[in-house]
Amino acid sequence: MEATLLGKLHHVGFVVRSIEESLGGFLHSLDSHAATGVIHDPLQQVNVLFLRTGSAESMIELVEPAGEKSPVRRFLEKGGGLNHLCYEVADIEGALERMKLRAATIVSRPKPAAAFNGRPVAWAVTKEWLLIELLQAER
Repeated sequence: MEATLLGKLHHVGFVVRSIEESLGGFLHSLDSHAATGVIHDPLQQVNVLFLRTGSAESMIELVEPAGEKSPVRRFLEKGGGLNHLCYEVADIEGALERMKLRAATIVSRPKPAAAFNGRPVAWAVTKEWLLIELLQAER
């Protein structure tokens, strides 16, 4: 039996110019609450904050660039908005191999993420231009 490609949906990433300026609108329109404070990730060159809505397992991630060389800067210059889906996977290396078998391009190999206490994340783009973040599940 083939392992499933993706695990559970962990969060949906939304790129914003400023978390501080955007937060109130997201809290109100999604009837949500902040699940974290702002987290700076120097490796990803972003600041992030996670929101929870009701009893949903998945979260919304607000992502703002942390500097001129942030990888989300160009996306923001085109308007920002919905950016990626993040899936929590049991085996990040295996998930990357399965993504490649389905013609996805690996854009970033696993590296520790500040928002997840150093658990590795990796990035891939599908042939349909869907940006996928893979998060190593806690072991």
